[in-house]
Amino acid sequence: MFSAFIDLIFPRICTACLEPLQRNEEIICTDCRFDLPKTNLHLETENTLAHKFFGEVQLKHTLSYLKFVKGGKVQRLMHELKYKGNQEVGEMLGRWYGAELRESGFADAFDLIIPVPLHQKRLLLRGYNQSDCFAKGLSESLNIEWRNDILIRETETSSQVNKSRLERYQNMDKVFTVKNPELLRNKKIVVVDDTLTTGATLESCVLSLQAFEIKDISILTLAMA
Repeated sequence: MFSAFIDLIFPRICTACLEPLQRNEEIICTDCRFDLPKTNLHLETENTLAHKFFGEVQLKHTLSYLKFVKGGKVQRLMHELKYKGNQEVGEMLGRWYGAELRESGFADAFDLIIPVPLHQKRLLLRGYNQSDCFAKGLSESLNIEWRNDILIRETETSSQVNKSRLERYQNMDKVFTVKNPELLRNKKIVVVDDTLTTGATLESCVLSLQAFEIKDISILTLAMA
């Protein structure tokens, strides 16, 4: 009764549609959960996203959970995760996607999850890395390790927003370094990020990691433009 009273005075709102949540719902309402615009790339035999990286880097899997549409539900979710401190959004979506991947035969596809890191200055300013949140949720559902102490962003780059494709690639050139490379040996690595646009950031990460003795490498994002 007390919980119902609190919800009446301070209603909990769905992060995606901004409608009140029901008592058994958390963060995202049931309607929005089943209405999210999924890419279903993990179900495709010929993965269209892989074409973006052909001739650039060699990837085992190229996956993304949701389609990013300006002004849509996914944009609101991403805004909550990146700018409103709502880390549970990333963790929950990671758990959901991890469960879908596991059910679709990806349970043994990866040995180690590595989130795209933030530069230390930006990390201190924001207080957390949104890609860490997503990685944590994936790790819980897939039951595999995630680590944020291997791939390091040494160079502080300017925002990728409003940059051309070429400018994005130039902005990300030689930004990342690898520490503890022995932890990568003969592992199936998956690099995870929040949003994929041109793929410049992920490509830079992959190039840094594949210089070491990994078995194979994949990329996975929460959303793709």
